[in-house]
Amino acid sequence: QVHLVESGGGLVQPGGSLRLSCAASGSIFSINTMGWYRQAPGKERELVAIITSGGSTSYVDSVKGRFTISRDNAKNTVYLQMNNLKPEDTAVYYCYAHIASRTRYSTYWGQGTQVTVSS
Repeated sequence: QVHLVESGGGLVQPGGSLRLSCAASGSIFSINTMGWYRQAPGKERELVAIITSGGSTSYVDSVKGRFTISRDNAKNTVYLQMNNLKPEDTAVYYCYAHIASRTRYSTYWGQGTQVTVSS
């Protein structure tokens, strides 16, 4: 059994910063790509950022230069540092990870954490 637990969401004023964390635990053999999606009310889920096991990163255009994704492989944790936040960043943020256990390879999701950017 594998679990992803997120933390770090909240309410912040425009221009502020938040750091999201997502820790994987359980019967983990290896973790490949990790990343973050977000979903705003009335909108489809959007891929925000990904990071490969080798550390290569990719971002949606709207967050380039403001968000930074990173990972700590020793802690099985992925982070999303969000700076200069804008009201349009308001959404529920979900982490995911492609994880191999001893018996299967699958995609796992966090429970979601609310980020609200408002004055």
